[in-house]
Amino acid sequence: MILNLQNIFKDYRQDKMAVTVLKDVCLQAEAGEYIAIMGPSGSGKTTLMNIIGCLDRPTAGTYMLNGKDVLQLNDRELSVQRLNRIGFVFQNFQLLPGESALDNVSLPLIYAGVRKKERKERAMAALKRVGLEDRATFRPAQLSGGQKQRVAIARAMVNHPDLLLADEPTGALDQKSGRQIMDLFADLNAEGVTVIVITHDGTVAARAKRKLHIIDGVITEEGGGFA
Repeated sequence: MILNLQNIFKDYRQDKMAVTVLKDVCLQAEAGEYIAIMGPSGSGKTTLMNIIGCLDRPTAGTYMLNGKDVLQLNDRELSVQRLNRIGFVFQNFQLLPGESALDNVSLPLIYAGVRKKERKERAMAALKRVGLEDRATFRPAQLSGGQKQRVAIARAMVNHPDLLLADEPTGALDQKSGRQIMDLFADLNAEGVTVIVITHDGTVAARAKRKLHIIDGVITEEGGGFA
């Protein structure tokens, strides 16, 4: 099992009030699964992704990631988990505008302490994997939306993570580009990568092998049972 969340709650303070965003969430995922988590805006799905991705901590509950108790890790140890275990893909790409596609993909390798020659080789291989080796020197402003997202996917996968988290990955793309991105996710999943996609788009969710729904901070399995 790659991740196991049990009885997760997440509260935020608004003035003197506590607002509960996640309510007793339980979620397990085996290595190699492809899961879609659907929900409307404000349902708690991005908060859940942030907790799964070790970007935020729950208020209560337990979270085991690759056998490690996430809630017992310090900030540095969480950074190591994010760097080596988890790849992130966001709706707005989050690329560095002044850097080339190759340099954007290389960024996680710099943090991992990989030497320059190997960084370039691995980043170029990742760009080739997403069909963009001929755009290696292009900056984000010179790329289409679909190309930017493919660069972001290459960056997410360059450290060979176990888990790929994608938050509304097709939200800023046209229909054709969106299909290409989902094809890439399917290919990566076929190679053994665990994929979790956060989306409100039923077409995107349909590509997953397992679908969950989150509404008002409560998560349910498609068909009505609890995850």
